[in-house]
Amino acid sequence: MRIPLIVISLLLSLPGIAQKYPGGNMYNVPTRQKYEFMRNLPVYADSLLEDLKYPLAWGNSDITDFDEWRRVARQKVFDCMLMPPPPPGDFGVTVIREEQRDGYKARQIEIRLSRYYTVPAIILIPDGKGPFPAINCLHDHGGHLFIGKEKMIRPFEPDPDSLECNNPVALEDSVVLEDAEKWVEELYEGQFVGDYLAQKGYVVFSSDAPLWGERGQKEGALRSKFDMICGNMMMYGIDLSAYMTYDDIACTDYIATLPYVDPKRIGCVGFSMGGYRSWLLAALSDKIKTAVSICWMVTTQEQMSFKYSRTENGGFANCFPGLRRWLDYPHIASLACPKPMLFISGTKDKLFPLNGANRAFSIMHKVWDSQGAVNNLQTEMWDIPHSFGKPVQRRALEFFKDHL
Repeated sequence: MRIPLIVISLLLSLPGIAQKYPGGNMYNVPTRQKYEFMRNLPVYADSLLEDLKYPLAWGNSDITDFDEWRRVARQKVFDCMLMPPPPPGDFGVTVIREEQRDGYKARQIEIRLSRYYTVPAIILIPDGKGPFPAINCLHDHGGHLFIGKEKMIRPFEPDPDSLECNNPVALEDSVVLEDAEKWVEELYEGQFVGDYLAQKGYVVFSSDAPLWGERGQKEGALRSKFDMICGNMMMYGIDLSAYMTYDDIACTDYIATLPYVDPKRIGCVGFSMGGYRSWLLAALSDKIKTAVSICWMVTTQEQMSFKYSRTENGGFANCFPGLRRWLDYPHIASLACPKPMLFISGTKDKLFPLNGANRAFSIMHKVWDSQGAVNNLQTEMWDIPHSFGKPVQRRALEFFKDHL
């Protein structure tokens, strides 16, 4: 009797079976003597990198007019972002609740960014008379999906009376607050970036990216399902990373409509994936006047090589299909030129190799220099790990004071 292959596969996946198999490994699964992928990369990764010529990058492209180059290159980015979410007609904002804080008001809202969905967000509004400068605060990844906007803005306090009555909303508020405080303590030295900026006179906005916080999955915040969900979305012709960027652009459009915001003074800031979102938003939205990006800049040649021990290289969180055949990360960030931009990387950051960050910075400086905007691009190396602590937050504030 012949045993079906699927049965053999199931048997090999059982505890003990793979260990007895000659090719068993640390993951307790069988291996083959020949293979084509290792460490989550193809074995021919170096050849792939050699073939990336970035023909649409400034200086590589035959377009010599900078404005025309920016128009063409930006359109290429949008083309690779696949189908955008259909617009809603109007933002249809619903105010959920408000809370007075020290020198500013916190307002929890839901905003309709697409015909498909509404997006939870928090706005911080300084006391006093506006219009104020505004900052779109873009949260990180961290493999931690349970909270999103709450990584940047302190969550609302749970209602004590409702908490005593085991009200589900109050119980969730309590869990979210505890989780956010732990997260911010670990990566932000215990200081919520958004609240810090609001105390200094800025309107601050932060929303959940797709799959984070209140835009997660019913079954729970499972990082293991992230790539599967993103892959399923691509079956609809949708790139979920692009949806994150489309939403960041739409949220900035909304910020510009607020009566207490000066639409000519809108910036953005983010750390890690939020840093990626920040420079990308500055590159694609004319409403962003300046941006700060913390601990997210690299070249593909460093990010996607076998030189380092990483097993995850960004994946669906920063992937626009086919774009790398045209532009690398620093080329895309250069679409923001000649805007004032601040990039900070850490010499102890194990996620973004020092060589990759320095090479990316060099590429960007050439672009800003070519447009006579040498002083508008500031790139700094700090003796820090992958983090956005209080000294770096102070540096970001100084930069915003100078340019907003």
